[in-house]
Amino acid sequence: MKQTLFKNTKIAYSETGKGTTVVLLHGFLENSTMWNSHIEALSKRNRVICIDLLGHGQTDCLGYLHSMEDQADMVHYVLHELKIRKAILIGHSMGGYIALAFAELYPEMMKGLILMNSTSRADSEERKTNRDRAVLAVKQNYTAFIRMSIANLFSENNRERLNDDIELVRKEALKTPLQGIVAALEGMKVRNDREVLLHFATYPILLILGKQDPVLNYEENITQIENTKVELVTFDDGHMSYIENREELTKVLLSFLKKT
Repeated sequence: MKQTLFKNTKIAYSETGKGTTVVLLHGFLENSTMWNSHIEALSKRNRVICIDLLGHGQTDCLGYLHSMEDQADMVHYVLHELKIRKAILIGHSMGGYIALAFAELYPEMMKGLILMNSTSRADSEERKTNRDRAVLAVKQNYTAFIRMSIANLFSENNRERLNDDIELVRKEALKTPLQGIVAALEGMKVRNDREVLLHFATYPILLILGKQDPVLNYEENITQIENTKVELVTFDDGHMSYIENREELTKVLLSFLKKT
């Protein structure tokens, strides 16, 4: 991993391959290692940048609330350091929220966008309440919160089959500091609704959803792309398409990159 400093905060990222720049943004409780099984295929014809987001992986915390704009500014800083002018952003879950914030702040840098198990919509009041509950839960019992949170991301019928993968995800999640977890939850809770971007973007957008996603309601989420040019890919599984649908996902990503 390479390192840089953003607002006196250590940022970790990796860079692989040459060609069109593709920026991979992980989700909540994840880090850039989540992309390990996809980087080889993606970097054959692209320059792939993986960034550990604020308070995750080897990147330090910036504060006690990491807004999606803070995260997007950090991503922009890394790309600026690397002299990258345009990129395709691929964001998983929270990474998608950050990619959308980046697209709003730096539209001239967008070449394409993939939202993976993510949404352009802000949290509902119910979701906000759940975020507050999660903050209390993680402060009370950090390990129990992480163990439960990770299992709940997979579709029920995959939990036994993918037990080893789930354990690996948990192991990585347990490296996330308490401050990073709380700052991310607080940041996601107050994020803006960016559905308008799906209607007016001048670059191609792909939305990848899981039909049995326990976190994002599938039927509800497909309504955000009605009357847009956004392409939809649906998998039959949960929130963790990069594990639950590993091979198919790689094909979908490569197909989008080839066209963009």
